[in-house]
Amino acid sequence: MATREEIRYIRAARAGKAPAQLTLGKHYLFGGTGLKRNLTTSLYWLHRAAIGNEAEAWMLIGSHIPFEIAAQAPDRSRLCVWYERAFQAGVIEAGLVWAKLVLSQADEPIDQALRLKALKALEAAAAADIHEAQWLLAQQLGQAAQPALEPQTRLSLVNLTEANASEAVATKTALKWATLAASNGVSPAQRALAEHAWSIQDHSAFLHWSMPLACEIADHWSKSESPLLMPDADAILLTRCARVLIETNDSRSIEVERFLMLAAEAGNRDARFRLGIWYGKLDEKGNPVADSSRRSKYGKSIQWLTLAGEQGDAKAWYALFKICMKPNTGLSQHSLKDAYRYLERAAEEGHGAAQFESGMNAWRKRRSIDSNDVRAAYWLQKAAAQGNSEALARLKKIASPAAPATWAQAARRKLSPDVISAYPFLSARIQLAAVFGLSRHEALLLDLNTADCGHCLLVDIRTLYARSKRRLILIQTGEEYLLLNAIVRQFANIDCGPNGPEGNYRQRIYLLSKILSASSLKDKEKTKDRITPSWQDEYAFRLKFI
Repeated sequence: MATREEIRYIRAARAGKAPAQLTLGKHYLFGGTGLKRNLTTSLYWLHRAAIGNEAEAWMLIGSHIPFEIAAQAPDRSRLCVWYERAFQAGVIEAGLVWAKLVLSQADEPIDQALRLKALKALEAAAAADIHEAQWLLAQQLGQAAQPALEPQTRLSLVNLTEANASEAVATKTALKWATLAASNGVSPAQRALAEHAWSIQDHSAFLHWSMPLACEIADHWSKSESPLLMPDADAILLTRCARVLIETNDSRSIEVERFLMLAAEAGNRDARFRLGIWYGKLDEKGNPVADSSRRSKYGKSIQWLTLAGEQGDAKAWYALFKICMKPNTGLSQHSLKDAYRYLERAAEEGHGAAQFESGMNAWRKRRSIDSNDVRAAYWLQKAAAQGNSEALARLKKIASPAAPATWAQAARRKLSPDVISAYPFLSARIQLAAVFGLSRHEALLLDLNTADCGHCLLVDIRTLYARSKRRLILIQTGEEYLLLNAIVRQFANIDCGPNGPEGNYRQRIYLLSKILSASSLKDKEKTKDRITPSWQDEYAFRLKFI
């Protein structure tokens, strides 16, 4: 309960007397006889006293009211004046709060001159070894080092060079202050420096900044009953630390297992994959790693790799395939069928090596399953698209690219609108042969209902033309795909065999010859003038009837 003297000050303060407001603010700031300490109420009365030109009021605000209290004030922008005056009077802590109030104004754009003044105050606080100021200054300089230029902004070469130079200076300065803050134990600064070292692949610097954090995180979550609540950032940091320890052949295998286990139990996919290949003594590509210091634990390896694979990690499925293909692993419950099931899952998830292996496996078994050549071409084409040169070389031996057929190109030029309307199926076959390079008998006998395999054109007419060979033609361009798709739709639900509407092979050959000869005759009639036949033509004509 307030004393009589405090009640007198309250009444005088409410009446607008600045000295009473100052005294009341001090009572709430340090705690009076009957008034409890309350920084929010203290700021209110000190602010009113400062408006009444009480210099001690804004000195007390700058020295004792932290940013968290000032940020909650409804007129926080007006408070900046008191912190600025206190800073100019020598209160370094006030400069930090003033800079935070200025730089945290997200509602409206900050005046550039005011921002520069705030950064100078922040730099003074950082130079005074205030750790929070060092980290905040590093953040501000880091943002300045990455200016967001508008797309329409055009800089001259000189300005661009100056911008790059200033950006490099800002980056260097930001790293200097961040390093000071991290050395003084500021956790966010340590994380930022670890992230920076990771991005430039500086393993020694990464371990220097991340290992203390990783050990602290591991100690905390080892005691927790629910590691699933671990933040993603912590799980990623643990996983990266373990990766660097493994890649640098660090002898701290206990820390590797502890970090990976905690991150894996938290549900991190990469940690589960790394833990699986670490137990299986494999590298990222599934190749065995020579490490005589520890034994392989294939049971645990399969457990974690399966969990990672079920989360969509293609590398995990491929590593499982490699483990199941290894001899003398003691995994009697896993068969060759399981191994190829893992391989197929990896290929479906986009793993380049698994796609190549799937393609080669299908090609080796093409004699037992006729359609395996189509499957082999599919996977090899996928692997080649990812830059696998060996897959590309194998693909060239299995399937050929589409190459125009000369005879079909000449025939296509002779197809008039009347002919296409009268003979739509034959015209479509000629167009298909002209693009994909089919021979006459392939073009006339190909079953269009089974030829389109999506990634390639299957040409197999051996049942109707014994001298032909089964072959694959790759579909590589959008034009090829659209043409084939249109022709296949045209032949939908149409019997392409000898009992269909096109007739048998002899009838199709006759119709093709008829169309081409009729077109040739029309062309001659259009391009050749009518002249009196010579005596040689007359003689040859009569000889036909002798």
